[in-house]
Amino acid sequence: MKIKNLFCVVTVSALLLGAAGTARADKWFVMGEQSLNATDPSAEIKTSGGRWKKDVKQVKLSVEGAYVTMSSVVLGWDNRPDTTLKVGTIKAGGQTAATDAPGRKGRLKFVKIQYKIGGKAPSAMVKIWGLD
Repeated sequence: MKIKNLFCVVTVSALLLGAAGTARADKWFVMGEQSLNATDPSAEIKTSGGRWKKDVKQVKLSVEGAYVTMSSVVLGWDNRPDTTLKVGTIKAGGQTAATDAPGRKGRLKFVKIQYKIGGKAPSAMVKIWGLD
């Protein structure tokens, strides 16, 4: 009986170690970026990459160069309803909270932003991040 129990423990341990070794860690990557000009009130950023590159679990935005007040952010999904976010002000070097994709994963096609750049900065860079 002890040998049978030992065999079961060894088998289960080997299966768990094998599953943990093949599991892939989720990583954030840049899906698109664009310079925002102080003279423009809105921008549309298309995501780059093929079909599988656009398939993500979560999305967030980051801003560099100046603080930006975003009055509206629309995430355009493929075969899903668009998601509208109320973001507010993001400081230079800051980012938004992560937003879940519809379903388990969603394919993001574009992001439309209505914004105003604060201060006297002529522009700011915004990046779209996806979690795969």
